[in-house]
Amino acid sequence: MAPRGGKKIIIVKKKVAGHGGHHGGSWKVAYADFVTAMMAFFMVMWILGMDDKTKQAIEGYFANPVGYKKGYGAGSSPLSTGTAPTNVQKTPLRMIVRSTEQRTFEQLKNAILEKVAANDSLKSLKALVDVQVTNDGLRIELVETGAGDVYFPTGSAKMKSPTMLALQLIGTELATLQHPVILEGHTDAAQFGAAGGTYGNWELSADRANAARRVLEGAGLSDGRIVEVRGYAATKPRILDDPLSAANRRISILLPFSVVPDGAADAATMAQYKTDSMRANISKRVAR
Repeated sequence: MAPRGGKKIIIVKKKVAGHGGHHGGSWKVAYADFVTAMMAFFMVMWILGMDDKTKQAIEGYFANPVGYKKGYGAGSSPLSTGTAPTNVQKTPLRMIVRSTEQRTFEQLKNAILEKVAANDSLKSLKALVDVQVTNDGLRIELVETGAGDVYFPTGSAKMKSPTMLALQLIGTELATLQHPVILEGHTDAAQFGAAGGTYGNWELSADRANAARRVLEGAGLSDGRIVEVRGYAATKPRILDDPLSAANRRISILLPFSVVPDGAADAATMAQYKTDSMRANISKRVAR
C-alpha cells in the first residue's frame, strides 16, 4: 500500500513478555497452621483462667461426652457458664466422682486378683474369688465350688482355712481405702434345719457374713468401715436357673459407689475430698 500524504508508515511490533510461573500455595498451608496454633494457644490460656469448677465440668465432658450431654438435657454447656456459679455443675461433679472411683476400683480389683493367683494354697484348693466392678460398686465374692464346702462346712458358719486366708488377703487391700463396706451372706435353696425350727438359711447366711466381718476387721479394716452385715439366705442366687447350685453359697463384699448429694457446694467438696484421698491411697499402694 502506498503511503498516505507521502509519509512512510512505520509499524512497530512489541513483544509482550509472559507472566512468571505460578508461585504455589505452600504459604497458605503455613498460614493455616499458624492460625490453628494461635487458636489452640488462646483456648488453653482461656481455660487456664477459669475457676476449678468449670475446669472439672470441661474435664467431665471430654471424659464422657455422651453421658455428659444426656445430663444436660436443656443444652447447657460448661463452656458457657464462665465463672458464674450455677446449678449446671451438679451432673459433672457426680460424673467426676464416679469416674475417679471407677479407676480406683479397677486398680483394687487387679491387686486382689494378683494376690489370690499368687497364693498356692488357694490355687490348690480351687477356691474361687470373683472380683467385679458392677453398677453398684466393687463386688468381691468368695464362691463355693465342687461339693460346696471349700469355705464353710455344710450347714455351719465356722470358717475353714481358705476362707480365713482369702479374707485376710482381701482385707489388707481394702484397708488402703476409706470406702464403706457391706457384707452379704448367701446360701443355696436347699432346706436347712428342721421344719419350723429357729435356725435356717436366714440365720446361717447372716452368721457367715458376720464371721467374715470379724476376720476383715482383724486384717486392718478400721472401725466404722463395715456399715452393714446382711443375710439373704437363698433370695439372691448367683445361678438363677439352678437354685441348688453350690455356687449360690457365697460371701459377698461390696464397696458401693459414693452418692453425691444434690447441693452443688456439698458435691464439689465431696468430689475434691474423694479425688484427693483416692490419689493418696493409690500412691501408697504403688509405692508399697
